[in-house]
Amino acid sequence: MGSMNRRLAWTVLAVIAVVTLALWLVTRPDPIPVVLTPVESGRVNATVANTRAGTIEACRRARMSTSMGGQIARLPVAEGDRVEQGQVLLELWNDDTKAQVALAEREILAAKSRAVEACTMAEIAANDSQRVVRLRDQGVAAVETTDTAVGEAKARAAACQAAQTSTLVSEARLDAARAAMDRTILRAPFAGIVAEINGEVGEVVTPSPVGVATLPTVDLIDTQCLYVRAPIDEIDAGAVREGLPALITLDAFPGAEYPATVRRVAPYVLDLEKQARTVAVEISFDDIENAGALLVGYSADVEIILDVRENVLRVPTEALLEGHQVLVHRDGVLEERKIEAGLENWEFTEVVSGLEEGDQVVLTVDRDGLADGVEVTREDPSAATE
Repeated sequence: MGSMNRRLAWTVLAVIAVVTLALWLVTRPDPIPVVLTPVESGRVNATVANTRAGTIEACRRARMSTSMGGQIARLPVAEGDRVEQGQVLLELWNDDTKAQVALAEREILAAKSRAVEACTMAEIAANDSQRVVRLRDQGVAAVETTDTAVGEAKARAAACQAAQTSTLVSEARLDAARAAMDRTILRAPFAGIVAEINGEVGEVVTPSPVGVATLPTVDLIDTQCLYVRAPIDEIDAGAVREGLPALITLDAFPGAEYPATVRRVAPYVLDLEKQARTVAVEISFDDIENAGALLVGYSADVEIILDVRENVLRVPTEALLEGHQVLVHRDGVLEERKIEAGLENWEFTEVVSGLEEGDQVVLTVDRDGLADGVEVTREDPSAATE
């Protein structure tokens, strides 16, 4: 009887165990699929980035207008043309000043001719004077005759000097006429590309009044020297200095990165918006010749590299939880672990301690239900992005 009771008890226990196991298998949550990434050695940069989009600027840009009003007579360039330094960009009607230049040039010719005549007569008078003086010394010529010859020579010499001075005056008048004509001509101060023209042949243009902003007649840009001007938060600006390496990215060319260098940090803070104070930083392209078809005005982002560490343990920054916690995969179960972080940026974070090379950490930390002790399964990274 006792043996039967024991067998019955064992049978009941076995049934309960089977039922409990079946219930647990039915009710337990399915393992959560996660994307894992290994802890590995590599490069980590400490960087700062702009707070708002930057802009490509030209090192030299001239928004030019004529210094005087007038009617456009000649416009030998068009928007998009590449021009050389000194090339004529625009010319106002200037027939009157051209006539003044021609008149001054002829006056110079006449003045030079008069000077030649006067100086020749002065030379003849000087020779006559010397001959009369010798005759006087020999007792042949009278004193009165000698005085007259000497006085005539002096007068002719003065006339020669006056004629030469008159030539200089005529040359100065020509310079003034040419300067007046140059005011009607707009020339390129440097080689570049014509970005904008506001005016057509026959239209009348006027110079900008003092203190009043008007459209430039010709906008000239030097595309051989471009840089990005971007705002950096005042909190980060203190670590930025000239000469630091940087990377430039452009919305116009997704995926491309351009090596660059910080060329200037503004010595003042901009307060354009409430509670948003920034410092303007200028970053120049290291290889502008191979940078492609860059246009002034393109929006750009910059990443300034403050420090670099090579061959250090690193994890993707997106794998970090609050407080520098990571989820480590151990035999299908997650283990929450705190790490000591070194340099970090938006892409990678240096691991000083807390992980070893080869450890598998969860990359998709935004999945619901992930926590210490939760069962997970490895998911193909390509499937996670679909």
